Amino acid sequence: MEEKIFNLLEKLYIEMQAMKSNMATKDDIANMATKDDIANMATKDDIANMATKDDIANMATKDDLANMATKDDLARIGQRLVKLENKMDLNHKVLFDGYNQTYEKLEALEKKVDRIEKKVDSHDIEIKVIKSVANG
Repeated sequence: MEEKIFNLLEKLYIEMQAMKSNMATKDDIANMATKDDIANMATKDDIANMATKDDIANMATKDDLANMATKDDLARIGQRLVKLENKMDLNHKVLFDGYNQTYEKLEALEKKVDRIEKKVDSHDIEIKVIKSVANG
């Protein structure tokens, strides 16, 4: 009977050793995630909203970024744009002045043509009167 008890104790010892080898140690447990760690983990919704491989494949590369304008480039373009606007403003004023001068000349010429037309009409009447007196 002692031998049976010894065999049973030996079996229990072997099973306990097997269970012990599969059990986590204090160090293993210390390195496990805490409730706070789990609370801060990403959810399924967070993961669903993450970029996919296709999204990442379509992102700009370093070469793409190298060919983009820099802040300095944009500043120079802005300065050139201001200069161009100033030139356009000056040209606009000059063109408007030229338009006004042309319009004023046109009005003066129209007045002269009107005076000449009145003289021609007056001369036509005088010629008709002279012809009617001469034929008369």
